[in-house]
Amino acid sequence: MDLQTPPLEAPRPIRVLCVDDHQIVREGLSMLIGRQADMEVAGLAGSGEEAVSLFEQLRPDVTLMDLQLGRMTGVDAIGAIRRIDQRARIVVLTMFHGEEDIFRALEAGAATYVLKDAAFAELVQAVRQVHEGRHPPMSAAVKAQLASRAARPVLTRREVEVADLIRRGLRNREIAAACGISEETVQTHVKNILLKLDAQDRTAAVNVALSRGILHI
Repeated sequence: MDLQTPPLEAPRPIRVLCVDDHQIVREGLSMLIGRQADMEVAGLAGSGEEAVSLFEQLRPDVTLMDLQLGRMTGVDAIGAIRRIDQRARIVVLTMFHGEEDIFRALEAGAATYVLKDAAFAELVQAVRQVHEGRHPPMSAAVKAQLASRAARPVLTRREVEVADLIRRGLRNREIAAACGISEETVQTHVKNILLKLDAQDRTAAVNVALSRGILHI
């Protein structure tokens, strides 16, 4: 009596959570991912808070995370998701290409970093590789930014805070009051910021910090 071999079950598709604050981007990603035979969209989120909530509910295989999300940034959301599940697999997909953006996202637990001007095939390949537990190679531009950061002095958390207050137009006395420190300490922080950013004045320092992703508007 011949025994028939049971048909092989098709592999379960990769379930992807797409996070972006622009609806048109979310819907575009949903359409493109839905066209892949081995993927399906698990959910769509428009904010960091929604991303964390949906991740906890849906437990997707891979999360596509933008960084510019509003009050809760993409980096914050990555950290929150990784606290829920340390095995969470996250691909950053963003327009932000500053060295500090890249470093913070990877430090928070993202597996790789893809810029939005990349080809869709590159993104799809990254999703597949991350799903397999791999860390896909990043683009030459992203690698160059990380190398640039490694070669420069890094601002402390307090210096970043002071630089952001400078960006908002606060004077030293106002910065001192906001931070609960003396004016003399503020002056020291400003001096260190100018030195580390190789800037001649406060305006130049803010511009450098914005271009490197240390600060955001």
